Amino acid sequence: MLAMGEPKRTTVYFDVKLHRALRLKAAETDRSVSDLVNEAVRESLSEDATDLAAFKERAGERRQKFEDVLKQMKRRGAI
Repeated sequence: MLAMGEPKRTTVYFDVKLHRALRLKAAETDRSVSDLVNEAVRESLSEDATDLAAFKERAGERRQKFEDVLKQMKRRGAI
């Protein structure tokens, strides 16, 4: 995996079982734990960026209360 700029070192504490699974995946895929963690964080941030763009795009839409949506669905027989 390509690093973006100079790598920075940090300490992350994982749940014991999660850490074991991460080490096993790294070994099986011939990748480092750092590569796997960087990829996961990058994907998570990308999803956040996508979500924020969707929120911005829908900012002008009329807002509805969840309760009202449920009532409408019930009236239409959808639930």
